[in-house]
Amino acid sequence: MSDPADVRVTTVADGVARVEWPAGQPIEDVQAAVAGALGEHGRVEAWVSPDDRTGQRIATWSGLRREGVMRGGVSVDGVADDRIVYARLVDDLPAHEPEGFRALLNSFLPRKRAISQMLVRDRAQRVLLCRLTYKQDWDLPGGVVEVGESPQLAVTREVEEELALQIPAGRLLLTDWLPPWSGWDDALCLVFDGGEHDPGVLDDMVRQEREIRDAAFCTLEEVRERCADFTARRVESAVANLTGGSPAYTESGLG
Repeated sequence: MSDPADVRVTTVADGVARVEWPAGQPIEDVQAAVAGALGEHGRVEAWVSPDDRTGQRIATWSGLRREGVMRGGVSVDGVADDRIVYARLVDDLPAHEPEGFRALLNSFLPRKRAISQMLVRDRAQRVLLCRLTYKQDWDLPGGVVEVGESPQLAVTREVEEELALQIPAGRLLLTDWLPPWSGWDDALCLVFDGGEHDPGVLDDMVRQEREIRDAAFCTLEEVRERCADFTARRVESAVANLTGGSPAYTESGLG
């Protein structure tokens, strides 16, 4: 039979306590230990194995927010093992309050990376492509959306930062899901309409040399030659939807 005393609270740094409990410990015992530790510490944390689903649930419903994974954080039988770090600060809103509950959920619910790109054409309907410094193939201008940033504003910002071109993003043309690949998590790529421009717009371009090697307007045939297959498919899908009534959805450029 479990005993509340089996929950161990250890001071690991000034103002920081770590809570540990054995398998089968009731959630109520851990909740009480966390609440008690917060009376004497500004931070209470728990390190839980990624394989311990029950332990993760106990940490969450004890009001501890997931902060991340400490890789190789502990040694188990002489082998480095990962630990998920959960913590609660003394001034965190409690989970029984709506904002506190939302913050708790937000700490562990899945988050998906978003990438915003812009489809800019010249009068001959060639597409503006950029050759990036960190890969050989070409791509549409754009980049990763920052936390809390509008995807539409993000691509306008990226085009200005990387090419020194002020082109407001228009309507959404395409949502393209990118599956996990070569060390990357999956992501959503949003392609916005950048409108038609005189090819002389490139004369005003100032490349951010750390990221952009070159930029040029390209025909769809050149797009297929210069881009990765999935990028070329994305460009073609976005172009095809220029006259469409609603944004298209693809996965790796495939409808």
